[in-house]
Amino acid sequence: MPRKLGLWTMWAVLLAVGLVTLGLGLRGPAGPPRPPAWAATPRPVDHGGPVLTRSAPVQVAVPSIGVRAPLARLGVGRDGSVQVPAADRPDEAGWYDGEATPGERGPAVILGHVDSSEGAAVFYDLGRLRPGHRVEVNRADGRVAVFTVESVERVAKDRFPTRRVYGPLDHPGLRLITCGGSFDRAGGGYRDNIIVYAAQTAVR
Repeated sequence: MPRKLGLWTMWAVLLAVGLVTLGLGLRGPAGPPRPPAWAATPRPVDHGGPVLTRSAPVQVAVPSIGVRAPLARLGVGRDGSVQVPAADRPDEAGWYDGEATPGERGPAVILGHVDSSEGAAVFYDLGRLRPGHRVEVNRADGRVAVFTVESVERVAKDRFPTRRVYGPLDHPGLRLITCGGSFDRAGGGYRDNIIVYAAQTAVR
């Protein structure tokens, strides 16, 4: 759904800050797994599959990194920032309801913390994903939208690719977002974001 770039930019920046707040740097100075540079080069997949009607997602599964997590609905807070998953539920991810639902035409955006006071959180291993890996999203209508990863990138928070993440698509897409890179103890958060770009390739 189209938005003014200024609003996209504001939300993206505040989103990055929110996801970093719970990044505690628990895994040493190297930080969480980082995708190799080559993984950022898109490996396009067939976008000609079915397009579904709107139905809220309830679960996300990423078999290659052992993730199967419930999805909370995330909106926009009073300050205009995108909400993030609850701090006390590190194994839960969240779907931003201001964009498409998985399976609809457009970018569906799912957010998850990288770590918490208890250790690794739901998207700690997101940087291990590679083009060709599969992501499955169960929807409230009983359908499962199956996505294939096209690219994985690590970007500095101050260079967040707002338009690429939130911009309109002519097919059902998916973005998975968490924090990554090295931990800035002075600033109290990770310096980067890990972003996975995927396209729907099947429906069950």
